[in-house]
Amino acid sequence: MTSERTYHHGDLRRAVLTAALDVIRTEGPGALSLRDLARRAGVSHAAPAHHFKDRTGLLTAIATEGYERFADALADAPDLRERGVRYVRFATEHPAHFQVMFQPDLYRTDDPGLLAAKDRASAELRAGVNGLSPAGRGDDARLAGVAAWSLAHGFATLLLSGNLEGAVGGRDPEAVFRSVTELLFAPTDERPADERSASGGPERGGA
Repeated sequence: MTSERTYHHGDLRRAVLTAALDVIRTEGPGALSLRDLARRAGVSHAAPAHHFKDRTGLLTAIATEGYERFADALADAPDLRERGVRYVRFATEHPAHFQVMFQPDLYRTDDPGLLAAKDRASAELRAGVNGLSPAGRGDDARLAGVAAWSLAHGFATLLLSGNLEGAVGGRDPEAVFRSVTELLFAPTDERPADERSASGGPERGGA
């Protein structure tokens, strides 16, 4: 009977993952228990271990799936700003994945599948930075990437934790994020300094 419940459930792996994501979304990763997940999925208590071995293996699978979906979400975005918008969208649509992905103490960071998924996501983020003009990217493309990541991740984290309710209100969070980027990265005069000076720009020192 146990064997029937363990191996003929249908997509058992998906059922356990779905149950785990529900727990994480409502109670956080610390509330995960393989025995409880088996109960929720309607399978024997040993069934989750068959697919994931242990709790860390389950969280590794969640992080891997999260990075795979994250990379898909970022793919083909037209520019860095829209990658940021998709970053925020991913966080709001997949809050449980998002919680786990950025807590590497929860999972096996050397897992090959996880590393491949993270590499894909990182490549998509770098593509957005590489699309900036040299003036917008600065001398250190890696630091530019950290700046963009910090903005999108910080906004998404504050949003999910309820800290932006006053600022966002009933507005679309993606539209608010676009407005934030416009405030911080308003278009600048990229002409050489001598040309700005000749036209009465800031280099002349006059107000």
